[in-house]
Amino acid sequence: MNEVIKVINNRVSLRRYKQKEVDSASLDIIIESMKRAPTAGNMQMYSIILVKDSSIKQRLSVTCDNQKFIANAPVVMLIFADLQKWFDYYQLEGCEEYCKRHNLEYSTPQMSDLMIAIEDSMCAAQNGVIAAESLGIGSCYIGDIMESYEIHKEMLELPDFVFPIAMLTMGYYPDDFKKTQISRFDNEFMVFENKYSRLDESSLKKMFANREKRFTENNIYEADNFAQMFYARKTNSEFYREMVRSVKEILKNWDGKMKTNS
Repeated sequence: MNEVIKVINNRVSLRRYKQKEVDSASLDIIIESMKRAPTAGNMQMYSIILVKDSSIKQRLSVTCDNQKFIANAPVVMLIFADLQKWFDYYQLEGCEEYCKRHNLEYSTPQMSDLMIAIEDSMCAAQNGVIAAESLGIGSCYIGDIMESYEIHKEMLELPDFVFPIAMLTMGYYPDDFKKTQISRFDNEFMVFENKYSRLDESSLKKMFANREKRFTENNIYEADNFAQMFYARKTNSEFYREMVRSVKEILKNWDGKMKTNS
């Protein structure tokens, strides 16, 4: 394998960091690598906030599902799907008036714009993760930044068309850290030819066979099997319900209706 493939395949999520600051030169490399990611129409529909204030880190460690390690991460990077800059630019340059003059519909960002912006954001984020790993800097994705929208909106001064899509915590691997690769699903359940193939009962059982080994009968959820236990722990959890609520609140702005003064 070449070095790029080795870096990708050797990466693991890191939630414990060596107490060593990530130097600015390395951060510059990571961010420049993020900017080289694929982007729709070269619009780069994302923004990045580097959280350096320890009090903000501490607060995020609470609002993002009480994950204490966030407060101790040398680097906390927030990635946002961002159409605000583009639509502010459109307003500045008279695009609304242009549409009226030419009998065209003018609208603010819609959900379809958000989906493309999310694609841009996550391409950039993954470039950053791999660049960091190549420098010996571990990372962890945290989707819980999508929770507690009202708090994060105020804390980070987010305008309407900036969607908090991901957090990356980064830092050097501790000296005593041993990487353990977590298994992924086999290709037969993930990769199809020409059209989607829905899995039958036998295939589903085969797909989850290794996961089902983690099931314990004496579980706190009183679940009868792994699927029930996982559903209770994840899909029916308090943090999941908060994420559903929060995302619905964020999406209220992404309907294409005229809110150009917000």
